Amino acid sequence: MSPPRTSSDKRQHIIETAYTLFKRAGFHATGIDRIIAEADVAKMTMYRHFPNKDGLIVEVLEYRAKRFKHQLDRLVEESTSPKRKIEKIFSWYKRWFRRPDFHGCLFAHALAEFGDPAHPVFQVAFRQKNELKRRLRQILEGTMPGNQAESAAAALLMLIEGATLMAEMGQGDAAIRNAWKAAATIIASPGVPR
Repeated sequence: MSPPRTSSDKRQHIIETAYTLFKRAGFHATGIDRIIAEADVAKMTMYRHFPNKDGLIVEVLEYRAKRFKHQLDRLVEESTSPKRKIEKIFSWYKRWFRRPDFHGCLFAHALAEFGDPAHPVFQVAFRQKNELKRRLRQILEGTMPGNQAESAAAALLMLIEGATLMAEMGQGDAAIRNAWKAAATIIASPGVPR
């Protein structure tokens, strides 16, 4: 018999259950009752931890953002050159696109489902995308001036986002291969637009 879950364990279990459901079915299509049933928790437990669904969605996105940041930290630590670091990130996306549980980018879905820039869910997703662009810029600053690195990072983010969308359409391998070719050109180009 396993030991009973603590309050923080239950909270984390709800977050992880909601994460799985949200990425499969979307935010609006996934009801609280379904999350409660899948997490096998009492309604009172759910509402004690998450008084409303938007708060739960924010927590799920923050959980996913933290996991992604940790994955990026490991990837960039493994390589020395900026180009190799960026290549490692693109390789991570290639592996992600091939996973059986790939359902697209949860943050892009949040931006689409919660279109109001003032909404807390939109803000968390927006911050995550900006954090990825900041990380790319930071890596590129090792090989190019800051304004050039900013432009290149924005272009790389667009390539990643486009490849992710194409992967949702079943074209992940070709999309990431073409995105990497374009990214390598951007990284190598001394005349990246400022």
